[in-house]
Amino acid sequence: MKVVVTGAAGMIGSNLVHGLNAIGIDDLIAVDDLTEGMKYRNLLGARLSDYFDRDEFYRRFERGEFGRIEAVFHEGACSDTMEHNGQYMLENNYRCSKRLLDACQAQGTRLLYASSAATYGDSTVFRESPECERPLNVYGYSKLLFDNIVRRMLPTARHQVTGFRYFNVYGPREQHKGRMASVAFHHFGQLREHGKVKLFGEYGGYGPGEQTRDFVYVGDVVAVNLWFLRHPERSGIFNVGSGRSQPFNDVAHATINATRAERGEAALSLAEQIQAGLIEYTPFPEALIGKYQCRTEADLAALRATGCDVEFADVESGVHRYAEWLAGQG
Repeated sequence: MKVVVTGAAGMIGSNLVHGLNAIGIDDLIAVDDLTEGMKYRNLLGARLSDYFDRDEFYRRFERGEFGRIEAVFHEGACSDTMEHNGQYMLENNYRCSKRLLDACQAQGTRLLYASSAATYGDSTVFRESPECERPLNVYGYSKLLFDNIVRRMLPTARHQVTGFRYFNVYGPREQHKGRMASVAFHHFGQLREHGKVKLFGEYGGYGPGEQTRDFVYVGDVVAVNLWFLRHPERSGIFNVGSGRSQPFNDVAHATINATRAERGEAALSLAEQIQAGLIEYTPFPEALIGKYQCRTEADLAALRATGCDVEFADVESGVHRYAEWLAGQG
């Protein structure tokens, strides 16, 4: 089986490459833009049949130059929610994806692609339905625009098209993302550099550190992708989250205790961590007022209705696995 992963050197893309290798798929074309060259580290140890720069790949794929490709996992996108250049965002996240969709349908190639929970914006219900979709930024809009194109063509699609609305993904191979890396990644870094974790204070009716998110471990995201690879008859747009909303305090608490466990130190309660100065609350930034989701929680009914039975880790167990991986990286 020959497959393609776009955004292959990114966080989800690289974990997916390694996950595909783990089930014996190594006729695998990696596609990315390595202008930021250090992302190559995410692909160390991966078995690839080829690598292409993104622009070259799209041109050649549209011309059918790669022969029979079973599936494209489209993870490549601009994921910076603070990027305000709408023209740039729509070209990268919408127009590029639309061209790929058309080429996949023409060539008999299945498309499994990354959407985002940012499509829901300030909604209080996170169900894959238009009345729940109110993006707060152009990133979320770019993802929603492509989702709507997929919805229009699904009734007549000849081959699998599946979109995954990722919630707050964390885990290995995200170090290149800078400020867009997960809360857990930043907490590990803050502990190492400053000996404490910083969280936002009170905002939106939530107490300090009590704003909540659906945090999903990247290994579980890969497992969902691989489940749909095994089930080509399943198409649609599906939430990929844990199905539980947990406060940022939970992430800080888990990160601190995972770090303490690596040092052979005893776990502390959240109250004990706060009292010891291991957690610090900072004023909510003005730049995010009105643009910030205070709560997300994936409705998994549609995903479960497909038969997908992937179990999602809670924050405590997922962060523990992440800590073990980080420790192994030195």
